[in-house]
Amino acid sequence: TSRCYYLDVPLEATLVRHASKADAACLAQVTDAHLTSWYRELDLLPDGLETVIPADSTLRDTVARIVRDTGLTTAVPTPPPHHNRPQGDLMQSLVLMSDPRVAAIPVRECGEPLVDVRDHGFRVDPRKHDPLGAFAHVREGVLARLKHARSLLPAGTDLLFIEGYRPPALQQRYFTDYRDELAAAHPDWTPEQLHRAAGRYVSPPEIAPHSAGAAVDVTLVDQDGQELDLGTRVNASPEEGDGACFTHAPNLSDRARHHRTLLLTAMEGAGFTNYATEFWHFSTADRYDALVRQEPAARYGPVELP
Repeated sequence: TSRCYYLDVPLEATLVRHASKADAACLAQVTDAHLTSWYRELDLLPDGLETVIPADSTLRDTVARIVRDTGLTTAVPTPPPHHNRPQGDLMQSLVLMSDPRVAAIPVRECGEPLVDVRDHGFRVDPRKHDPLGAFAHVREGVLARLKHARSLLPAGTDLLFIEGYRPPALQQRYFTDYRDELAAAHPDWTPEQLHRAAGRYVSPPEIAPHSAGAAVDVTLVDQDGQELDLGTRVNASPEEGDGACFTHAPNLSDRARHHRTLLLTAMEGAGFTNYATEFWHFSTADRYDALVRQEPAARYGPVELP
């Protein structure tokens, strides 16, 4: 059985998705004006060959419809990576921020400026507010991807932006404080063990995605702005909640796991990479993302707020 579907992507969403592309040359050659002139609403093939998937159809609803239409009723969804695996096994399979391979990725700085997400209609939580408002800034390309991710969420669900850019000096303080906390709890650990263990939760300052304006901490809220249950609070350490901060932690309720899947699907669909020890942390075009995607270099390196 062959079926043909037309995904009805509005012009506004098309422009946002285009802006999230990493190819600077493409963005320079193909502008919003070009896309607007080329855009044709419901530009369908003749003879009713295509079934229209409306813009408000969620990923889950779209897949369910196609499976139903094509008779693929025996299809079994693949469980999320690491699902129902013990926490010890999870740690063995993760690439941590402190991994030497992350620091080995070179940076070819693209020079994108930092922009304030508060100027673009996002729900912004004040818990990380600082006098300069640095926390609400991200690179331009990161903002475009956030807009795309937001468009992929089901109706009645929205992103809650918690933290973006983090000045290098503040990142250093976070890392040192957590490493000292671990040192007090494990006096027999070597400096190398402490550095690696601290990197599970706080990025080493020299490679931190937040200090490059490349990372965001986000969670989900309902239409009234109330945070949804994702299993544990944002910024919970691995020691809190028996590792429930891990994206694919086995000790989650079905409701929390569902909400995490919604968040992960939207953010990864917009081109972000999740740091699997923190369900809320996503980055793009930094050293960690470049390593995961096997890119030769990162486009965002440490930057200072003007």
